[in-house]
Amino acid sequence: MGNTVVKICGLQDVEVLKSMLNLPVDYIGFIFAKSRRQVTLELAAELILQLKSWQNGQQPGSVGVFVNPELDYLDQVMNRVRLDVIQLHGQEDADFCLKVKQRFGVKVFKVIQVNGNGIENSHEQLVPKEYIGAIDALLLDTFDPVYGGGSGQTFAWEQISQYQMWCEEHNIPLFVAGGLQPSNVGELITNYHPYGVDVSSGVESNGLKDIEKIKAFVERVKQI
Repeated sequence: MGNTVVKICGLQDVEVLKSMLNLPVDYIGFIFAKSRRQVTLELAAELILQLKSWQNGQQPGSVGVFVNPELDYLDQVMNRVRLDVIQLHGQEDADFCLKVKQRFGVKVFKVIQVNGNGIENSHEQLVPKEYIGAIDALLLDTFDPVYGGGSGQTFAWEQISQYQMWCEEHNIPLFVAGGLQPSNVGELITNYHPYGVDVSSGVESNGLKDIEKIKAFVERVKQI
């Protein structure tokens, strides 16, 4: 029970992060790509500093979310804030993912965007074999033509199983994002058993992170 990994993404508020200090959250995501949740380097540094104060004995990993970044920009970010994970949300190929892993000594999460109607958007193949060894986790998210994710919409969950089989075959953790919230994450975990779940808009009220919704989401995930 409670083994599913939780990632809360799109944090921008230091006070909200402080109020999460006793929650069993595994990863905190900070968005550096174009988004209404985008953070500056200065704010990211302040937020990541708060992770050192986590009270449950397990400091969450810090995840930076990027869409088709240049290596020079990643250099700038990593020189200012020390991320544990770089999450790539664009059309980054396996070669780029491997360069990021080797250059910065971080884990790399690669996102595949799935259309809400059940048609894969990013790859003709399920996942190109070149990604094996180049990524540390695969994350499924709902396709968004503008921001590449964070739409708050679910995709066709029946597609998860084929990705799950691929990930299990290659020992790669599978995260699921896209439209998750306290009311539906239990169904997802019960039916598909992903390694981890990733939420952003589903724990917001009026576009801002809501600590009560965050608590409800984490509690729901960890009780299953």
